[in-house]
Amino acid sequence: MDLGISGRRALVIGGSQGLGLAVCERLAAEGVDLLVFARDPDRLASCQQQLRQGHRVVVDTCVGNITCEADIERLAAQVEALGGAQILVLNTPRPPSPMRDFLDEQDQARWDQGYQQQLHGALLVLRKIVPLIVRTGWGRVVAITSASIKQPMPRHAISGVFRAGVQTALKHLSMEVADKGVTVNSVAPATVMTPTFGSFHNVEQRIQAVPIKRAGTPEELAATVAFLASEHAGFITGENIQLDGGQTRSLF
Repeated sequence: MDLGISGRRALVIGGSQGLGLAVCERLAAEGVDLLVFARDPDRLASCQQQLRQGHRVVVDTCVGNITCEADIERLAAQVEALGGAQILVLNTPRPPSPMRDFLDEQDQARWDQGYQQQLHGALLVLRKIVPLIVRTGWGRVVAITSASIKQPMPRHAISGVFRAGVQTALKHLSMEVADKGVTVNSVAPATVMTPTFGSFHNVEQRIQAVPIKRAGTPEELAATVAFLASEHAGFITGENIQLDGGQTRSLF
C-alpha cells in the first residue's frame, strides 16, 4: 500500500538506534527524506550511512540533547534551513536504569533525570517544532510512549508518570492543530524486542504475560508509526495506539 508520503521530510528524534532507527528505515523505504536528531555523533554518522546506502532519500543529521533548549532551537533552525518538515516522530530516551517501583524511587536525581529526558525534552521539541509543521498546512506528529501510561506496570514508575504527562500534552496539542491539517497521535509499546530487551533477567516471563505469546518487533512498531504518518491516517488524531500484543486490559 502506498502511504502517500514519498518526498515529504520527517524529523525523527532519537533516530540513530533501536526503535528510532527502525522508524527511520521504514519511512525511508516509503521515500521520506529524513532529519535525524540524536546525542551520539558516531551513531548518527553510522545511521546516516546505513540509510543512504539502503534508500534513495536525503538523510541529514543533527547532534544534540533533547533536554537542552539551545540544541532544540538549533534543530528548529536546521529544519527551517532545509525548507521545513511535515512529519515529527518523537522518541524520547529510556528512563533511568534500573527501573523501579514507585516507593523504591527515593533518589531525587533519578526523578530529575526522568523528568528532563522524558517530559521536559518532549515538551521542548513539541513547542519548537510543531509551529514549523503547522506552517506547511499538512503534518503528522507521532510520539512513541509506553503502554504504562494506560496500565501501570511493575518497575515503570518514572516512565509511567512522565510519559503520561507527554500523552496529556499530545491530547491538548491535537485539539489545537486539528483544523490546521496536522494530526497528533502516539504509539504505546510494551514487550517489544529492542536491543536492550534481552538484558532483562525475566524475558521469558514477560513474553508469557503477552496474550499473543511473543514479543513485538521494532519493524511492527515502525509500520504503525508510518501508517499514522501517512495520508491514510488523516482522520485519526488525539489517539494512543497500543502495540502490546493484547497486554493492556483497559477498555479505553
